[in-house]
Amino acid sequence: MIVTQIDSGWQIINQQAHGMLAFQLALQWKVSKRPTNWIETLVALTEHDDGQDPWEGRNHLTTAGAPLDFKLLQYSVEQCRNMIQIGLQKSRWNALMMSMHTSFLYESKRGQEKELDQFLDQQVGNQKKWRKQYKATKSDAQYAYAFVQWCDALSLILCMDQVQPEGRRSEISLGPDGVSYYIYEQANGSLCVDPWPFEDPSFTVHVEAFQLTKLAFADDKELYNAIQDAEVINKEWKFEKK
Repeated sequence: MIVTQIDSGWQIINQQAHGMLAFQLALQWKVSKRPTNWIETLVALTEHDDGQDPWEGRNHLTTAGAPLDFKLLQYSVEQCRNMIQIGLQKSRWNALMMSMHTSFLYESKRGQEKELDQFLDQQVGNQKKWRKQYKATKSDAQYAYAFVQWCDALSLILCMDQVQPEGRRSEISLGPDGVSYYIYEQANGSLCVDPWPFEDPSFTVHVEAFQLTKLAFADDKELYNAIQDAEVINKEWKFEKK
């Protein structure tokens, strides 16, 4: 979950919903700069946070009983394997994108745990095999994953309310083309990305969010039921080319 503390309690956005927002942003990318295996790459965006722990016990709560924000989670090799398996059932390209995502997230943690090291070693072999099966070059795969990562980063900025006020620019990340992209709010309240990487001069994206007034929960079941009973809030952002 993406959890933001607000005046009335908590704002919750499911990570899978954040993936759907990333998908919407990807659809706006310039046609001439789209990665290879376009459909599979788009699907990878929607499933890059799948395979998470079930809603039971206290998997989604902090020690104090608050909704657990994704940034506080420890890595889970099992969740990574589940995520890749979900992708593999669709296509080798989806599995390749998921595998590269785990490498991006966890290569920096090498040496901390034997199980993780073995998993990361396995992904090096998997990625080579799946590229070969798709007859794709390493640069093709790197471009596609960099695109996934860029859309993921922009979606997180929106979900976490990290767009700076008063027109201040924030870096999104390097795009698949190696260019640094920045986001800022314009005087009319719309958002702009510089340089503009999208096909259309303006578009709107959205995500479902929920607000909870209770601050702490006894277990996952109580939190899950509270989310299901909460009113759906449609958070929306308009992007316009300067």
